Amino acid sequence: MTSRFDSGSFTRIVDELTARDRDLKKVVDTYGYPPMWSRDEGFETLVLIILEQQVSLASAFAAFTKLKTYLGTISPEGIMGMTDEELRSCYFSRQKSGYVRDLSRRIIAGDLDLANLSSMDEGEIRSRLKAVKGIGDWTVDVYLMFCLQHPDFFPLGDIALVNSLRTEKGLDKSAGREELRTIAEEWKPWRTIASMILWHAYICRRSMKLPDSYRKAP
Repeated sequence: MTSRFDSGSFTRIVDELTARDRDLKKVVDTYGYPPMWSRDEGFETLVLIILEQQVSLASAFAAFTKLKTYLGTISPEGIMGMTDEELRSCYFSRQKSGYVRDLSRRIIAGDLDLANLSSMDEGEIRSRLKAVKGIGDWTVDVYLMFCLQHPDFFPLGDIALVNSLRTEKGLDKSAGREELRTIAEEWKPWRTIASMILWHAYICRRSMKLPDSYRKAP
């Protein structure tokens, strides 16, 4: 199993990264230490991450809140009991309705046990989650980073993260994925924490307020 970071090691890792990279140091000097964002493991969070695909965090959280109000407890059985119209009333698109239904079916059938993911290595987790319709690498990366605290991911499919990297490194907008990937390689084995530093810069630059779903670890 891959080692995790926690609230006890987080600040030390940030210090290690900022000692190695002056641009990350400038972020921390300017905005302070990033929060160690975390999320609960399990079905509810995975549904929320699916909702966050390619939309703003605020609109995804609005749909999630509407669903939670409608169901009380968000469960696979609850999702499967909803009609297309009911899901639409909770702001689910046709595609995302299909995604959460496929996730629900697999869990009910016993093909996917989210509680067991924390005991698996990254490759097995990725394989099991990507078998679900609509779950790709970005969704898996977010789950690994925020729910399972895996320390070494840099999701190049995240627009905010990529834009923050370009800004903090003074890169041209034309900088491609391979150039960005090469830069992120320098932050191994703590690319997740480097990502949090860059997200922190992005949020602070725009005076954004994150939804309550992004809990800050004590």
